[in-house]
Amino acid sequence: MLSGYDNAIITITRMDAVGPMTDMPGTRLHSSSDPWHNASMIAVKLQNIRVLLLGLLAYCLLLSTACIPLQAKEPLIPTNDLPPDAAALLVFSKTAGYRHASISDGIAAIQTIGVEYGLRVDTTEDAAIFSDQGLAPYRAVIFLNTTGDILDAAQEAAFERYIRAGNGYVGVHAASDTEYDWAWYGGLVGAYFADHPAIQTATVQTSDQSHPSTVGLPAAWQRRDEWYNFGSLPPAEAQILLTIDEESYSGGTMGDLHPLSWAQQYDGGRSWYTAMGHTGESFSEPLFLAHLSGGILWAAGLSDATALYLPKLQH
Repeated sequence: MLSGYDNAIITITRMDAVGPMTDMPGTRLHSSSDPWHNASMIAVKLQNIRVLLLGLLAYCLLLSTACIPLQAKEPLIPTNDLPPDAAALLVFSKTAGYRHASISDGIAAIQTIGVEYGLRVDTTEDAAIFSDQGLAPYRAVIFLNTTGDILDAAQEAAFERYIRAGNGYVGVHAASDTEYDWAWYGGLVGAYFADHPAIQTATVQTSDQSHPSTVGLPAAWQRRDEWYNFGSLPPAEAQILLTIDEESYSGGTMGDLHPLSWAQQYDGGRSWYTAMGHTGESFSEPLFLAHLSGGILWAAGLSDATALYLPKLQH
């Protein structure tokens, strides 16, 4: 296809030792005794070569662009096969600090919860989803072991509007180790992480068994996890659901009231947080999954969440 251009370039750039230069095919440029004439003609030919080369380059770029398919950015990964019109959850697991190896276990567990309750589950670590349009399909957004500063100012504003519109937030474990400079988020999650001792077994106490995330749980139960200390208590209006007995392990610093999970109505929406979920094994423990499932259903605003969940828990 480009043989004409090839021939033109070859014939234009040949020059004899005695001076004649081949022009476009079939023509000759004769030398002159006038050096200015020769210099002028050479400049003209060089300009022609430049134009042809630029044209050829543009043509090649056009061909290469046509041959390379555009790569559309796809921020979402659907994690179950429910139809697009099913009530939907978004799992957001972006990290800008410590990254938990259990994130993949958490995603798999929430996928199973979605299938059990007919909820579509999408997952992403792309903060670009945090726009009015991007968040619109979801009943709740789950911050699964997020860490650090993960949203820019525009994305933060979009998430604030999303919650004010009556939607839900679920924070799992390191969600409290996230966005320390965003005061609104601090109120949403309820308390920020401060530190933790080594992973160990401790006694979890169920403070309120009426909430969907605690109904049916034992009054006290033992499990192994990474136990967070917090910089403050959750707001007074928050409903504390689980606490930890600091006498049952070493490294607790919050005293007699050491909350592990709480729920609150916040700025027009719903917020539910659990400090558990550091280990991968957490996401296969029946009692923890009961707790997580009920919290997700409540945050998603399902009015029959308790009725939906009780049969599952009893089996």
